[in-house]
Amino acid sequence: MRFASPENFVLFVAVFLLGIFLMWSLRRKVKLLEKFGDLPLILKNAPYISYSRQAFKIILLLVALSFMVVALARLQFGTHLELLKREGIDIMIALDVSTSMLARDMKPNRLAKAKQEIQSIIDRLHGDRVGLVVFAGEAFVQCPLTLDYAAARFLLNAVDQSSVSVQGTSLSAAIEKSAAAFEQFEKKHKVLLLLTDGEDHQGEAEAAAEVARKQGVKIYTVGIGNPQGEPIPILDRKGNQVGFKKDEKGEVVVSRTDEAILRKIALVTGGKFYRATAGELELDRIFDEISSIEKKELEGTLVTRYDDRFQWPLLLAIFLIMFEFFVPERKRVPKGPVNV
Repeated sequence: MRFASPENFVLFVAVFLLGIFLMWSLRRKVKLLEKFGDLPLILKNAPYISYSRQAFKIILLLVALSFMVVALARLQFGTHLELLKREGIDIMIALDVSTSMLARDMKPNRLAKAKQEIQSIIDRLHGDRVGLVVFAGEAFVQCPLTLDYAAARFLLNAVDQSSVSVQGTSLSAAIEKSAAAFEQFEKKHKVLLLLTDGEDHQGEAEAAAEVARKQGVKIYTVGIGNPQGEPIPILDRKGNQVGFKKDEKGEVVVSRTDEAILRKIALVTGGKFYRATAGELELDRIFDEISSIEKKELEGTLVTRYDDRFQWPLLLAIFLIMFEFFVPERKRVPKGPVNV
């Protein structure tokens, strides 16, 4: 025997306080009646008054409320086996950690904004496996596909601009590494979310997207940053800005979000492009799209379930309340003269 919601036992305190109040009220009625004279004599001349019945009704009510508390605590005993089946899709998230992601046209910067969006994505998942790929000039799997969302969040928090040693931005490497992280025998149920400012130094992203499409991967791209461009700050070891990145001519490098290439990548695989916003409104549209994708039935898990028995104390409580309602407070007095 167990209780699924034992925290509701705290309601016994309320039942106890109510009992004290009701018994005090009954006692007060007796005290007030005593002020009119000798109580036995008064009761003899008013035989219909029955304080014992009133006390009995109070006890019935308190016992009924106690059974209700037991019902709210969800009494359980007995078990049965239940097969839980899970449906979902596999979602790989590719995060750009190149130097250009330090630009501050998204607050506090592009990389922090992208991580915030990924955090919101993981928070919305239920039953879907999620994985994480980080990339710059090269890509690697930071978190393989998993149902452990807490582990995914932990590994996401560990990502920063120094996570990839080879700088630059290779969208093709990100797509190839992400596609390889899926189960290869499947040709559907696979989604890649690509969060990047879109600057591609390799120029092979569309070809990589075409290969991913043939493997059954649908790519949704999220542009992080401003198409008008933003200088790339240079930070010291403490994270303080000490200047801006400059090219060989000494001019400040302006990083612009390349929405055109991101739209092409998404179009190749039948996905869509979204622009990151401060209110994360694009996430609602992304999940509407993902929800429409056919989900696969994954292997079921056999679990032990406890049988709810809260119905029994609840029925007893209802019976006692009905019984209390029909118990009269006054005695039935036989007709005829009253002996004094």
